[in-house]
Amino acid sequence: MLRDVAADARAEAAARLLAERAPDVVLLMGVDYDAGLRLVDAFAARVAAAGTAYPHRLSLRPNRGMATGIDLDGDGRLGEPDDAQGWGRFAGEGGMAILSRLPIRTGEVTDLSALLWRDLPGAIPPPLPPEVAAVQRLSTTGHWIVPVDLPDGRVLRLLVFHATPPVFDGPEDRNGRRNHDEVALWSALLDGRLPVAPPPPPLMIAGNANLDPLDGQGRREALAALLADPRLQDPAPRSGVHGTDTVDWPEAAPDDPGDLRVVYLLPSADLQVRDGGVIWPDAGQPLAAEAGLIRHKLVWLRVE
Repeated sequence: MLRDVAADARAEAAARLLAERAPDVVLLMGVDYDAGLRLVDAFAARVAAAGTAYPHRLSLRPNRGMATGIDLDGDGRLGEPDDAQGWGRFAGEGGMAILSRLPIRTGEVTDLSALLWRDLPGAIPPPLPPEVAAVQRLSTTGHWIVPVDLPDGRVLRLLVFHATPPVFDGPEDRNGRRNHDEVALWSALLDGRLPVAPPPPPLMIAGNANLDPLDGQGRREALAALLADPRLQDPAPRSGVHGTDTVDWPEAAPDDPGDLRVVYLLPSADLQVRDGGVIWPDAGQPLAAEAGLIRHKLVWLRVE
């Protein structure tokens, strides 16, 4: 991926989109992790060359590809992608990163990614062997609380995550249940039901729930509760012809998911939403070519 950041057309398209929109803070998903953040720095340099500098950056090791040393999927083989804490062919595959024009309080970041699935209050995992339950983390990629300094001296806390798709499993619905609980973690946090104190507002939940409120597969109860939570607001950013959908998945075959809303920005109720959208222009419009190269579209909000 470090190689592709220097030459791939999708990396160039993403850099142009970010430079054009120039958000103060952006969450990137599907970004491979390396301890020295060489990849994040390389992409930030590409965005800077396109016109917008992001001097503040954060990436933590994701659960994807993190070896467990046990046979999580029970197929009799060890060391496969399904045996990692989150599906991954190598340690750090498909992580998250934050680029920011505002200072990040890196020393105050809270990483909830080590929380065991069984330790989430109200969790609904399928029956797991004791040796699996003792090590299986809830987060597929990660759940972070990231404080960012605002120009007026206050702190905005970003609650970021990237959940597993609720598919690619069997009748036990392991991924569907895990997806539900990865979303439910935020409600448990805000309710004070986790060992970590609830973050004070202003805050914003940002990430890929891999779940649409109405269409596609998955257990929607936790997402519905989060979208209806009076402590939050759902501005439901739109693009125009595609509505609130945020991802362009195939829709040629009957079982293809098609366009869905899976990425969310949910500000706390005290913030005033001034504008927002999904950058998914029609053909021939500005940025249409760039957006067309990227499956997950850029979702943005302007808040005060």
